[in-house]
Amino acid sequence: MSFTIAIIGRPNVGKSTLFNRLVGQKLALVDNEPGVTRDRREGEGRLGDLEFTLIDTAGLDEGAKGSLTARMQEQTEVAIGLADALMFVFDARAGLTPNDRAFADFARRANKPVVLVANKSEGKHGELGAMESYALGLGDPIQISAEHGEGLSDLYDALRVLMPEPVEAEEFDDDDIIETDEEIAQRPIRVAIVGRPNAGKSTLINHLLGEERLLTSPEAGTTRDSISVEITWQGREFRVFDTAGLRRRSRIEEKLEKLSVADALRAVRFAEVVVLMMDSQNRFEEQDLRIADLIEREGRALVLAVNKWDLMEKKGSLISALRIDTDHLLPQVKGAPVVAVSGLMGEGIDRLMTAIEQAYAVWNKRVPTATLNRWFEQAVDANPPPAVSGRRLKLNYITQAKARPPSFILFCSRADAVPTSYLRYLTNSMREAFELPGTPVRISLREKANPFAHKRKRPS
Repeated sequence: MSFTIAIIGRPNVGKSTLFNRLVGQKLALVDNEPGVTRDRREGEGRLGDLEFTLIDTAGLDEGAKGSLTARMQEQTEVAIGLADALMFVFDARAGLTPNDRAFADFARRANKPVVLVANKSEGKHGELGAMESYALGLGDPIQISAEHGEGLSDLYDALRVLMPEPVEAEEFDDDDIIETDEEIAQRPIRVAIVGRPNAGKSTLINHLLGEERLLTSPEAGTTRDSISVEITWQGREFRVFDTAGLRRRSRIEEKLEKLSVADALRAVRFAEVVVLMMDSQNRFEEQDLRIADLIEREGRALVLAVNKWDLMEKKGSLISALRIDTDHLLPQVKGAPVVAVSGLMGEGIDRLMTAIEQAYAVWNKRVPTATLNRWFEQAVDANPPPAVSGRRLKLNYITQAKARPPSFILFCSRADAVPTSYLRYLTNSMREAFELPGTPVRISLREKANPFAHKRKRPS
């Protein structure tokens, strides 16, 4: 059974640094500015032979009812409710503050085991602050430095007492584990939701979950970390990543926003399907096209979601216009599915999830070599490649190297002379022949080896 630990404390005491240290990855954004973490984030932590689920939370802070700060605290309270134990972190260098004392009472009222962690205790500077913490009545402080990895053995001892005895697993050979095609097909589909700020990404995910899991606000830039959530829809599992809004590079000035954007780009690279959300009243702006081009270059399946559809009038005629605009403005992903949704009202959610599944299936598609070459012969006969420098190009055959996205190798006589326009013709013809709408299609050129190249020419 999984043991869950929530890391709590006031802002900027090093909770996210400790979270990253225990999960072994830099999943959570870390910065000197207080209040970087807003949504709660979960990860699988490990310390020695101890394994547990770890929840990173927003810093406990006071805020007016209904404010963003108050809703961040509500997210923390939910995390405390889900946890089996709490790690209360404070800054040993700064010593105890009135907020630390107030929220220590909050932790006691949770009626759960609490591990008191004095972070930033490296050197002698944190000794006095650690001694002060006895006044909280939460037991002996564990002095650590999350940034430098000091004191983790003491933290291990404290957690070991709280956690249940590990169940010894039977020995097995990894080579005996073979995943079937059916098991691979049932893996959760990794989906990243991206778009410009305030496009409604978090609102859509909250509707999919049926709860206010992610913070939303009319203010642009509410989401900072890329947060992943598990969703089951009609028996199919999805891992959905909410990301920070992507603005034009020239407008990004703050260091924290740069970190958020970098985190969003990592989510795109990690995903299999990327949903590009656009505001229905400001669709296909330059930044939307740039993001779509980025997704295509990363080789991810693309689904376009036009959000806030409930605000639009004459909806019937607009859908056809949207598809025409998509093919015209984004020819590199011709045929990409376009879905009108309302994250707030729940309109079009089923159509969106269906489009994601279909895009994922196309992204994984393989074409038999025999079928591929029959199409190839017909395509070349219908439109032969142009002669270059008076010499005819010879295209021999084509084969699919891999899927995810569909990638092909074209063997020819002079790879460097094949025009880009002709490759574009083959790509578009392939999309129509094998039903590959929207997904990136890669065609690599390779020269066929000349069997006579090693023989010397006769002397003249």
